[in-house]
Amino acid sequence: MHRFSEGDRIRVDIPDETDPDFETAHGRKGKVTKIIADNASDVTGDKRDNRIYRVQFSDGEQMDFRWRDLRPL
Repeated sequence: MHRFSEGDRIRVDIPDETDPDFETAHGRKGKVTKIIADNASDVTGDKRDNRIYRVQFSDGEQMDFRWRDLRPL
């Protein structure tokens, strides 16, 4: 089961302040617009990492995140 689905409203919650996206994305709210599959679990061992969530913010900007950086609204 996917943690998020297209259309879900989310808040970006990046726990690592050294993450390059922390300053620009942490705390922003948006909507999941696309789910992209990959095979990151081959490296991480966590099947949840096989999905990238494309999020669109209210200003139209879009960014991609893994499940661990998103929280439901």
